[in-house]
Amino acid sequence: MPGNNPATTKDNNDSPTNILESPSIETVAKLIKENKAKKLIIMAGAGISTSAGIPDFRSPGTGLYDNLQKYDLPYPEAIFDVGYFQEKPEPFFELAKELYPGKFFPTLTHYFIKLLHQREILLRCFTQNIDTLERLAGLSDDILVEAHGSFATSKCLNCRKTADPKWMREAVLDGTIPRCQHCHNNGIVKPCITFFGESLPKTFFQRIPDFKECDLLIVLGTSLQVQPFASLIDSVPETTPRLLINREAVGVYGISGYGFDFEGKYQNYRRDAFFAGACDEGVRLLAKLCGWESELDQLYAEGHKQLTEKYKVVPSALLVPENLVAAEPTKSVEEVDSLAALLEQATISSTKDENQDDKQADIEIKLNQVTRDEIVNSENSVSTSVKEEQDAIVVQVQGVTSEQSSTNDKVNVTISTNSSNNITTNNTTTTTSSVASSKDAAL
Repeated sequence: MPGNNPATTKDNNDSPTNILESPSIETVAKLIKENKAKKLIIMAGAGISTSAGIPDFRSPGTGLYDNLQKYDLPYPEAIFDVGYFQEKPEPFFELAKELYPGKFFPTLTHYFIKLLHQREILLRCFTQNIDTLERLAGLSDDILVEAHGSFATSKCLNCRKTADPKWMREAVLDGTIPRCQHCHNNGIVKPCITFFGESLPKTFFQRIPDFKECDLLIVLGTSLQVQPFASLIDSVPETTPRLLINREAVGVYGISGYGFDFEGKYQNYRRDAFFAGACDEGVRLLAKLCGWESELDQLYAEGHKQLTEKYKVVPSALLVPENLVAAEPTKSVEEVDSLAALLEQATISSTKDENQDDKQADIEIKLNQVTRDEIVNSENSVSTSVKEEQDAIVVQVQGVTSEQSSTNDKVNVTISTNSSNNITTNNTTTTTSSVASSKDAAL
């Protein structure tokens, strides 16, 4: 374990040696551009999947644990407790039906990780997420370490035989409890997600030595509250630079040899940088600083196109590229909020016919699912038109604004609204903290 010094602060005469010129994302980008970082390790949490429409576990009001009352559980974490699951599997499979892979697409952050792999500088990606979005983005088994397992495989709890993925998917989406076909329908088939009371995957422990080779550690969207995953940040050499991209600073313990030290107070080397913000925002900036922004956007667009064709669905949430962000909305904030509240998934198709004298644009909005209490389970279809003087269609959902100038092309935009009252949209087992709880359990 790193650091044996019990002191909480360094000696005042002991100035830390600078590994990074400054604790900023710009300095980290400079290392990458100068080819000084060739063996990157990514540690990913639930925060990289929230823009896909998948909530994290702990956010007040919108996190998974805050939205489990409908399952009448003895305690929130019980839904991922292997003992409770064996006695009462129904709550988990009811939740799994809504969270099963295929409904959500990888985010910009997932494709940034893929980009690092394509550039042959990614040594390994350790993820707490069980949503398989890293796989959908194109990461292979030899690069990916799913610390808490995933929905990718399923096994019978009795005979331990692996179930056919297609059969398992159909059973879960059909709302039935999957029973092993090799155990005369006795054994429950469970996705290979690490529940409380279960051991972490062998691959997790086999890949830990990779941290000794790491020359740049990037930690994305995690609370660093779940062990042993959280302690991995201290497994890299003490001279290895570390970058945290997260909405808030985490993993700061104020102890020499342990955790992040963004101010240079506790560690021997000043090597930690922090970007405060959403993961997609942070990786976009990092890609821009490295000169990869257009490459990242292309990878994201092509990936979503392929997944849309494969699954015959549109993503549950849309990350709007910066060049589509409008400066001035054509609707009031109240009108936009009202529209956003009505939509869980919306497809906006805009067409403009130059042969028409009036040159009107038809906007078709298909309401797939409603997320607010007053209109739950209702469906509606709204059709409206705008005059030719309107050059743009602007839709803003929860601070994300997308602008599509009127063209002859057909444009599809998917928007999702997360409601704290609807576990369907807000919960996906895919989150980084995949069953993160205050317990220092296997998960």
